[in-house]
Amino acid sequence: MRGRKESERVTRARSNEPGSSPRLYERVLEILGAQIENGEWQADAALTETGVAARFGISRAPARRALAELERAGMIARSDARGYIIVGGARRSKSRRVAKGEADAAAVKLVSQPSWERIYGTVESEIIARISFASWRVNEAELARYFGVSRTVARDVVSRLQQRGIVQKDDRSRWYAPALTAEHVGELYELRWILEPVALTKAAPNLPVGLLANLHKNLTNAISRATEIGGETLDRLEHDLHVTLLGYCRNRTLMQAITYPQSLIIAHSFLYRWTSRLFATEPFLPEHLEIIERLQAGKVAEAANALEKHLRDSRDRAMARVNVIASGSQPDPLSYLERLGPAAR
Repeated sequence: MRGRKESERVTRARSNEPGSSPRLYERVLEILGAQIENGEWQADAALTETGVAARFGISRAPARRALAELERAGMIARSDARGYIIVGGARRSKSRRVAKGEADAAAVKLVSQPSWERIYGTVESEIIARISFASWRVNEAELARYFGVSRTVARDVVSRLQQRGIVQKDDRSRWYAPALTAEHVGELYELRWILEPVALTKAAPNLPVGLLANLHKNLTNAISRATEIGGETLDRLEHDLHVTLLGYCRNRTLMQAITYPQSLIIAHSFLYRWTSRLFATEPFLPEHLEIIERLQAGKVAEAANALEKHLRDSRDRAMARVNVIASGSQPDPLSYLERLGPAAR
């Protein structure tokens, strides 16, 4: 059990690192750790990068990292002849057999994902973790080589990144992720406080019964334990207002225009990990609550004004978070990301 607990500790620690979100290798690490503990892998059985990649339908890069973490956890050991071998045996029990079934189901789910989805989360996370420091050119060919996937898969990943407003093309049609500079963040927020209040006004008549009550409950619950909640909860609450609620706007052209500046929402899932360094509690919680309560009272124009004010105030808070991160340690190099220069402050 010690090795399994250690692998779980490593997974939790990694997920709390700056720039991290649940990554593909972490999911493989958790599944393999459970399978080893369940006794599916016998003592001295061999594990290789190629074998793990094939078993889970992934590239070799996340397989390699998952194996390295299992080695650190003491569950496997390196073998010059066979990659890695399982260290020690594992006892089986009814509860573990159930856990084994869950692990196998998770493995099947990984294999059934489209190829681009298996690596997209990792790529997005690595880029978001770096744009506080600089702009980065994305090399499609090197991305494919790094993850051991086809150029088509790499192209699908970059296309999705473009749709979410994370990358764009420069004057020579090369992909790059722009830095979160004061100018860039300011421009994105200005677009948001122009467009989102209009979308809110148009969405208000279309909201389903019970939605506002549910959002209100989520916010009051979060406020009641504001010192305890983490980035995942804050990210969900941001999504509730700025994506779910605004999604009831039936003006498709307007919603397409909103998509680009809302790339900031994706970045916030990373930036929120630094909230405790800057604020005693997250400032947007009462601001969101005010917007919802004015909608509940039928005061749509006031709700739209409150949303604009919230976004104007959020701009300065976002830059404070970016500055904290940019003053910290530099990110590790990645072969498919080329640094284009420091972010201007």
